[in-house]
Formats: sequence, C-alpha cells, structure tokens
Amino acid sequence: MTSGLWELVLKGVWTTVQLLVFSALLAAAVSFVVGAARTHRLWIVRFLAGFYTEVFRGTSALVMIFWVFFVLPIAFGWQLVPMWAGTLALGLTYGAYGSEIVRGALNAVDPAQKEGGVALGFTPWQRLRLVVLPQAVPEMIPSFCNLLIELLKGTALVSVMGMGDLTFSAGLVRLALQQSAEIYTYVLLIYFAIAFVLTRLMRALEKRLKAGIGKEAGTFSAARELKRAQTTGVGGSGVV
Repeated sequence: MTSGLWELVLKGVWTTVQLLVFSALLAAAVSFVVGAARTHRLWIVRFLAGFYTEVFRGTSALVMIFWVFFVLPIAFGWQLVPMWAGTLALGLTYGAYGSEIVRGALNAVDPAQKEGGVALGFTPWQRLRLVVLPQAVPEMIPSFCNLLIELLKGTALVSVMGMGDLTFSAGLVRLALQQSAEIYTYVLLIYFAIAFVLTRLMRALEKRLKAGIGKEAGTFSAARELKRAQTTGVGGSGVV
C-alpha cells in the first residue's frame, strides 16, 4: 500500500479508538447507575431499571445505530454527528449488558458486610461507596473486560453511517487496490492488537484492585469491632 492509503487506515484506527473510549465511558456510567438501581429498595426504581435493561439488551446494536442516526432527526429534529450517534447507540446498548454485571456483583457481596455498614451508622450511599463497591468492583473486572472487547468489535457497526472508522477506511482501501485478502488481514491484526492491549490493562487493573481488598476489609472490620465495643462498653473506659 502507498503511504497515503496507510494514512487513511491509521486515521480509521484513531477514529475507532476515540469511539471506543467515548462509548466505553458512557456504557460504564450507565452500567453502574442502572445496575445499582436494580438493587434499590423501591420497586418502581427496580422496575424502571429492569425495563431499560430488557429494552436495550433485546434490540440490535446495528438497528439502534440506524435509529439514532436516521430516525432521531426525523422524529425529534436532533441531528447528531456520526461520532456522537455511534457513542450514544453503543454506550446505551452495551451499558444494558454491563448493568447486569454490576447487579450480580453487588448482590454477591456478603450481607454481613452491609449489616456492618448499618451498625456503623452509614447512609445507603456511604454503604454503597465505602463497603459494597470496593468489594464488588474487582469481581466485575473480568466480565467488563469481555464486554469491552465486544464493544471494540461493535465499533465496526458505525461504518454503516459512513463514519471513517477502521472498517470503513479498510473498505475504501480495498476498493482502491482490489486486494481484499491483504487489507482485511491487516484489519484483523489491528483489531487483535487493540484487544490484546485492552486485555492486559484490564488484568493489571484487576490484580491491583484485588490486592487492596484485604487491606480495606481489615480496616472496615476493625472499625466495626470498635463501634461494637463502644456500644457495649467492652474494652472501653467503663471496664474497671
């Protein structure tokens, strides 16, 4: 390939990486908000969160991209550029899958840990932030890693909007050179390289988070025992 065609491919790689980062951030935010809502004590909150999950998990990401890019302007007059249309469609769709990961991890936390937060007088938000999430997040990482790789592959769907991602750029190069095997082999290798880097980063993050679980759990247990001792008077100044 000529240098100009390689430049086109590299621009496609950069566009794919940008789309991946933006849609992953949106999907992560949606995952945690909706996943936490699935465990809320109010049934209406759980119902709305569950309804969102079922709708977006049960629809095609490709059709959602078409709907956001082509139907939304007609129905509501909101015309989004391809980058933001793809980010919105992919982020909302994959966020629905991620919400189930969050819900499962939150429910897997030992109830005794939550009860300890209640004993310490924590508010529901404090229990979630200080007690539940530090233990649940490391368990989410492997599943989120798989979801992130799926999202990377899903970014290829935005080529239907004419967006200059890696897949779209490869199609243009193929038309110029009429060499399908060589071009798409390069594309496969590029996607694999990106996925490999993401997998290494997620595994490193998982190890780092799990390394801190024991320390945080020990600190929390010590605080809980201190609170219990203060409440019952054991080990305090009341003992003569």
